Amino acid sequence: MRISARADYAVRAALQLAASQEDGPVKAEAIATAQDIPHKFLEGILNDMRRGGLVASQRGVNGGYRLARPAADISIADVIRVVDGPLVSVRGVRPPDLSYTGPAEALLPLWIALRSNVREILDGVSLADVATSRLPADVSALTHTPDAWVNP
Repeated sequence: MRISARADYAVRAALQLAASQEDGPVKAEAIATAQDIPHKFLEGILNDMRRGGLVASQRGVNGGYRLARPAADISIADVIRVVDGPLVSVRGVRPPDLSYTGPAEALLPLWIALRSNVREILDGVSLADVATSRLPADVSALTHTPDAWVNP
């Protein structure tokens, strides 16, 4: 699975908004600077997130962006889906819409299992969890496996 630059930037922008929830709207320029995200690219991402119901925008001198719901109610998966679509696809097709024959038949349950695990992790972690550095115990435990930090 690859996390696109767009998804990475969206999650980072959402986390910046989560950390600033009590401070009122945050300007796109401030988010871009704080997270080192190209401003023009971020504007498009924030618009997608606004259309997806994750952020709200406010015009004017005191305007900017804020989360549309509490950070605890927005999962990392919600953010990724809004900007990139399905969490797991194969050649742009969702796994249940695929079919294989012969020795490749077992690929379908493999892709479904992969999707299930990705969903379990990303749907189970909220912006608040990450913004406060309190990952769920089951997710945190995965980072302690012997090969978690090693690239094969």
